[in-house]
Amino acid sequence: NLYCIIDNLFLLEGIMKFVAFNVREDERRYFEEWSKENGIEVSLKKEEITPDNVSETVGYDAVIGLQTGLYPDNLFKELSDANIKVFSVRNVGVDNINLDDAKQNGIAVTNVPAYSPSAIAEFSVTQLLQLLRNQNLFRKRMAKQDYRWAPFVGKELGKMTVGVMGTGRIGRAAIQIYKGFGAKVIAYDPFHNPELEKEGIYVEKEDLLKKADVITLHMPATDDDYHFINEKTISMMKDGAYIVNTARGALIDTSALVEALKSGKLAGAALDTYENEASIFNHDLEGQEIEDETFKELIKLDNVVVSPHIAFYTNVAVENMVKISLDSAKEVIETGTSSTLVK
Repeated sequence: NLYCIIDNLFLLEGIMKFVAFNVREDERRYFEEWSKENGIEVSLKKEEITPDNVSETVGYDAVIGLQTGLYPDNLFKELSDANIKVFSVRNVGVDNINLDDAKQNGIAVTNVPAYSPSAIAEFSVTQLLQLLRNQNLFRKRMAKQDYRWAPFVGKELGKMTVGVMGTGRIGRAAIQIYKGFGAKVIAYDPFHNPELEKEGIYVEKEDLLKKADVITLHMPATDDDYHFINEKTISMMKDGAYIVNTARGALIDTSALVEALKSGKLAGAALDTYENEASIFNHDLEGQEIEDETFKELIKLDNVVVSPHIAFYTNVAVENMVKISLDSAKEVIETGTSSTLVK
């Protein structure tokens, strides 16, 4: 017990050392603020974690990560050898992390379950409104100094039925916004929120697909939900329905979506994620040839709004992502657990 007390005193005095990877300039000030406030050294690296640089974790107690691509295969064995105690990611999704491997190597994994649900919910509605008011088409006309209205008449969100897939924090925030527009909201989630259940908005998955004018995805990417939007589920939807995805790219079979958009089965799609986005989003590819033919076909469509995974990207969310991930790592080291521990 005496040794534990001494260890904890050392930790509280700033003996802990963290290393953060893939740090952007807009994150740096929040890392520095937290480091100063907590008296803990945090080394910042611009690079993602790769097999070539994972050895740079030696001498630290925690690794703070963030990347959309897969982490290295032997990451947790390397971290264990480096005496890393916790791997804390400053995002929600953990589908690119081998959690079994982490457990086998005794590495605790934490995430940031809710850095700003409002940021993502607001953005999803913003992108949908662009579709409903034909902004892609008007922008192209105006670039040629053609300022006529017809035939691009818009649609009103308040007259639509919105189907919300997933009623976690983000889904619930989206529901409140859609209600504010006057839309009828129905929802599906295998785990019912008690307050929403009282409102009677839950329906079966198949009913949501059939009844919704807009289907907005706010669900995690699991093996069961891989390509949830596919040829079969699209065939169940209303003709002229809209798809919004600010969740995970793997939820949509993009080839099936493109065909449905081209045929007119679906009226439009607002996508902030793409199933093969890792080599495209958050990269400067100006002047380079993108080899992904499906993506190139997708972004050419007038009835599609694509953004590079930026729904989360607000000052509030960025600060929360950084500081909550650091708080979680510190908490695990000091107490052995955290409310953000990924089970």
